[in-house]
Amino acid sequence: MVIMNQEIRRLYARIETLEKENNILANDNSPKYNIFSRSNDGILIFDCLERIVDVNPSFAESLKMDKQHLIGRSLSDFVPKNWHFKIEKQREILKKKESVRGILPIYNGRTIIEFDFTTSILNEGGLYMCILRDVTSKRLLERKVKKNEELYADLFTEALDGIIFWRGNGEIIDANEAACRIFECTHDELLNKKIKDFVYEKSERYKSIVKEMFVKGSIRDELVFLMPNGQFKSLEFTVKLNSVEGYHMTIFRNVSERHAMEKSLRESEQKFRMIFEGALEGILLWNNQFEIVDINQSGQRMLQMTKKELIGVSLHSILNDCNITEDELKEQIKNIHSAGQSDGNLSFTLKSGRKKFFEFSNKLNIFSNISMTTFKDVTEKLEMEEQLRKSDTLNVIGELAAGIAHEIRNPMTALKGFIQLLEDSVKEDHTMYFNVITTELSRIDSIINEFLILAKPQAVKFVEKDISQIMKETVDLLSAQAVLHNVQFRTYYEKNLPNVFCESNQMKKVFINIIKNAIEVMPKGGYITVSIRKDLDNKVHIFIRDEGTGIPAHKIKKLGEPFYTTKERGTGLGLMVTYKIIEEHKGTIEVESKLGEGTVFHIYLPYVLKAGMK
Repeated sequence: MVIMNQEIRRLYARIETLEKENNILANDNSPKYNIFSRSNDGILIFDCLERIVDVNPSFAESLKMDKQHLIGRSLSDFVPKNWHFKIEKQREILKKKESVRGILPIYNGRTIIEFDFTTSILNEGGLYMCILRDVTSKRLLERKVKKNEELYADLFTEALDGIIFWRGNGEIIDANEAACRIFECTHDELLNKKIKDFVYEKSERYKSIVKEMFVKGSIRDELVFLMPNGQFKSLEFTVKLNSVEGYHMTIFRNVSERHAMEKSLRESEQKFRMIFEGALEGILLWNNQFEIVDINQSGQRMLQMTKKELIGVSLHSILNDCNITEDELKEQIKNIHSAGQSDGNLSFTLKSGRKKFFEFSNKLNIFSNISMTTFKDVTEKLEMEEQLRKSDTLNVIGELAAGIAHEIRNPMTALKGFIQLLEDSVKEDHTMYFNVITTELSRIDSIINEFLILAKPQAVKFVEKDISQIMKETVDLLSAQAVLHNVQFRTYYEKNLPNVFCESNQMKKVFINIIKNAIEVMPKGGYITVSIRKDLDNKVHIFIRDEGTGIPAHKIKKLGEPFYTTKERGTGLGLMVTYKIIEEHKGTIEVESKLGEGTVFHIYLPYVLKAGMK
């Protein structure tokens, strides 16, 4: 059954009315109508040569031309050339029949008017009469009808979505091919069913949809339908009540594949999210503009920054905070674009001031113009490697020191004894030499003692101590020496600091070694800044900064090595002892320095955790 909309029916009715009126006027020859002068239709009289003999006022008016301008001219003058075949055909028919009928377009100099004409023989003198009715509007209507029919065919018959027309009781009265494919039925099978027959579950939701549909007159929703072959389909539908001639229309679209795809995408996303968030390595995702779009939990923990702080931030700004030169940054970006990946090492200073070392790997466009950087914290690994290297060195030095100390201490004891015996007999002129000998022997003894600290474990007792108090005592002890070098102290001690398990004399030795070095590298004076605060990693952070000339980067790594020193008469054993003491206290030392600006020693010591402390 083909459904015709109301506009198409009205157009056909109008066309039939016009044709009836035209037939009545064309066939009515009674005198009382005085057809020629009073007819609403145009009347044209022409001879056998198709020259116009006369026209009535209605025809002249329809062409918007003067009657005298028409008389005497050939009929073909007003008919477009591509329609002249109509005139010739009319001529042939009139030779065989008394009348002919058809459609003739006439051009009035401005526009083409279409006429429905009837031509018949007027008399035996070779004259013909043509009755013409303007059917331009009618022809336009016909074309519009045809266009609407084509549109209807496109929308209904050839639509990709299923379209079903149904009565108020739900009975299907028509369906297009797409609907038949969706419901796995033939057209005839569908006409014997109701839409609700296919609904899988008549649940409360289904009843609510039906109720809302009849209240609002239309609805759009989605339900699961059971096909005759046992197949389940998720169908999205739009209902419009009383859409065509009182019938209801429902448009269906199969969204089962879309749902399956969405489910697959959700599962894939869940898997990716589980891997992404559960990865032990830090993972950064960034777009083509090098803006960070996501970071996993491990990455946030390593960088001590939240996702909110990082998303939208340029990757360049993060790298600028790292210990990486501009040339190295350009080289990394070049490798990313040329090879699609790059990797390397960098250091990053956390908000706490702690420096961390990372290994990283970049991969370009892993999906949807999103690139990925994976990184892992190798600080402990590097520190362990460094400690192992130093431990090996210390073991060798310890064994060497034990032997040297034993061999030197015996003759040193004899030398000290004889010097003391000779002290009273030394002449006044030689007192200066005696004092130099005594001082140098004391210095040798001090070096031997430092060797012995390295050579064998010291019997020390660790107790809870206030590290701020130990530092205050050390600063007070070195204040006089600082004043002699025009050096001043700036101290900042955080309140309510937790205690540290330590041996106070050894910690004083550490602080004395570092602060004395700081005083000595500032011959023109300046400030030494000492700060102690609680760190985020359950450690106390001790910060000692000087304003000396600084240490080159390649030399910082060698600090703490035996016999490495930047001083003329130094042995390097002081810092070596310092590193060993901090190591024994389960702490770490980090050094940062800039030439011309000074050096900072960062000491991290674990503090005593008490109940309720975080």
